[in-house]
Amino acid sequence: MNKGEMLQGKVAVVTGSGRGIGRDIALQMAAQGARIVVNDIGASVSGEGKDASPGQHVVSEIIAGGGEAVLSSDSVSDWKAANRIIECAADTFGRIDIVVNNAGILRDRLFFNMSIEEWHAVIDVHLHGTFYVSRAAAPHFKTQNSGAYVHMTSTSGLIGNLGQANYAAAKLGIVGVSRIIAGDMARYKVRSNCISPFAFSRMIGSIPTDTPQQLERVEKLKKLDTAQIAPMAVFLASDAAADVTAQIFALRGNEIFLMSQSRPVRCMHTDQGWTPETIAQRVLPAMKPSFVPLETSGMVFSWDPV
Repeated sequence: MNKGEMLQGKVAVVTGSGRGIGRDIALQMAAQGARIVVNDIGASVSGEGKDASPGQHVVSEIIAGGGEAVLSSDSVSDWKAANRIIECAADTFGRIDIVVNNAGILRDRLFFNMSIEEWHAVIDVHLHGTFYVSRAAAPHFKTQNSGAYVHMTSTSGLIGNLGQANYAAAKLGIVGVSRIIAGDMARYKVRSNCISPFAFSRMIGSIPTDTPQQLERVEKLKKLDTAQIAPMAVFLASDAAADVTAQIFALRGNEIFLMSQSRPVRCMHTDQGWTPETIAQRVLPAMKPSFVPLETSGMVFSWDPV
């Protein structure tokens, strides 16, 4: 990997960076000059177990490449542990400049079969974890009047997928958190953006392939390298993105998409006020052509990746 200087002198925390997308982001940020806190508890895709070896291996890779890195094995889903992740950066490297919220698990189940535990487990890691780590870093960013957040969202939340009510809720919630962070911390020159990645990783590898549609989706994703996500994360964390905030970028192979965000599409008004009957008679026919169809991510991104 070519060495660069886009992140020279900066310190980055990358959660869930023992494998997959997180690992590639950590490696590329290190190659661009950042000192890295590799945060990973080494759990399974569904969140069970702990193993420090994947994260430690990434640390060793970075050091072998001439970079600086340290391992954090704390869980993002616990407030006190999330603070220790940020403290690890401050204690080891003296500062914190970048937070990449990448850690995640999957507990896929059709909505009518999803358990309360499956719901909470995914929300805790993705949504609570994003808030906890981001919130822990906020005082440091305020004090130094700079900082960059990069959060991982998903088209499962932005568009939709089957069997992922917990994951979709968390990932769409992250978009809301990111946007509010961007607004609340703009005065401190802190940016917050989201990446929606398409790539074949352990999490994608766990998607069921029980139907032809599921199998086709996974086969397409197998062609997409996790390393293709990292350049956007590096860019968004760098000073080159100083005026980029509150945005959502989807990455699929060599494609980069700027994703839309919710805004009014149609409006109707009446001086007399509305009744259920007039809504049915007048509003529905006028607005129905502009309804967003019930689609899944694979239906919207239906063409082969470039």
